[in-house]
Amino acid sequence: MSTEIKVPQLPESVSDATLVAWHKKPGDTVSRDENIADLETDKVVLEVPAPASGTILELKVKDGATVVAGDLLAILEEGEVAQAAIVAPAAVESVAEVAPVKAESSGESAHKLSPAVRRLLEEHDLDATIVVGSGKDGRISKSDVMSYLKSHSDENVTPGDPSPVAVGQAIGHARSEQRVPMTRLRNVIANRMVEAQHTAAMLTTFNEVDLTKVMSLRSRYKEPFLKEHGVKLGFMSFFAKAVVEALKKFPVVNASVEDSDIVYHNYYDIGIAVSSERGLMVPVVRDVDRLSFAAVESAIASLGTKARDGSMSMEDLTGGTFTITNGGIFGSMLSTPILNPPQSAILGMHNIQQRPVAVDGEVVIRPMMYLALTYDHRIIDGKEAVQFLVSIKQSLEDPGRLLLQV
Repeated sequence: MSTEIKVPQLPESVSDATLVAWHKKPGDTVSRDENIADLETDKVVLEVPAPASGTILELKVKDGATVVAGDLLAILEEGEVAQAAIVAPAAVESVAEVAPVKAESSGESAHKLSPAVRRLLEEHDLDATIVVGSGKDGRISKSDVMSYLKSHSDENVTPGDPSPVAVGQAIGHARSEQRVPMTRLRNVIANRMVEAQHTAAMLTTFNEVDLTKVMSLRSRYKEPFLKEHGVKLGFMSFFAKAVVEALKKFPVVNASVEDSDIVYHNYYDIGIAVSSERGLMVPVVRDVDRLSFAAVESAIASLGTKARDGSMSMEDLTGGTFTITNGGIFGSMLSTPILNPPQSAILGMHNIQQRPVAVDGEVVIRPMMYLALTYDHRIIDGKEAVQFLVSIKQSLEDPGRLLLQV
């Protein structure tokens, strides 16, 4: 019996998607619920599961095509099927172009690969069987592939050899360019950044914070914290909690503009900006005011994993009221973050550096971080923005305030 495989229902507010990769070709057998294709929306990659076990007869959509919910993607013959019934790739308007770069290897079928890992393997023409997976049951992660590439790149370079650039110049390699289309996510990011510049009156205020006490607490309790809660104690939970206390004091910083109205939110859903292979994502930790430090750290760790393996859902990325971004993990000393519409403020964290500062009339060396608050001056006055940042500074320099909520 032939079965039609169609585009599944797309997330709310998403009108279409791009078919970015087929994982099966005509003639391939599939198991029920096995992923046969990846669809990229504005923010997430969706998998298309096989509705039943059988054999792919025909692919109806080319790689890179734009589709909407309900569009026909492929024809599946349930159960066993004779090879003669299979539509040859050449007979389906160059469907051969739709097939993956290479057939799935036995190593790939042994453990499911995320879309991000699969694309990375195909980009570098790697067989999954030669990469050692560090995940559960030997599952391969993006970091496993990158480690493999780095180790084999290092093996191919002999100490004292000239650099590839120098070699290229010596033998007269021609200069070249490569033009590639933006991914849907990168295009959305670009449009949202321009939108923020055009619609909000953005202004940034700065301060610095002495993290001596936070680092002391973290050092003192990191081992018992990990043993008790099963998650590492990082800096982000301190910042998220400090942000919530400041938002309670200055509700307008937690608000947004809709037409000529100011919408005040009486909940605290904090977006945590994370970098992924597909671009910047801002997954949201819900109700941070009600969460413990351990729950905040667990939520952030879980969302970070989703961003890296490409399993982020639309729900994970929508509804935030305030955003925190940490350029310090990349070495940034100072920056002016851009608003994440429709939010009205964003906090930028930066690199922690040992710097000389004056304390009680004496110069001492302390772990200092610059903080930046970009805010929408249409509804947030400079006084409120400065005091909001001062509140965060006070909470971090005296973490007891977070416990007592003062």
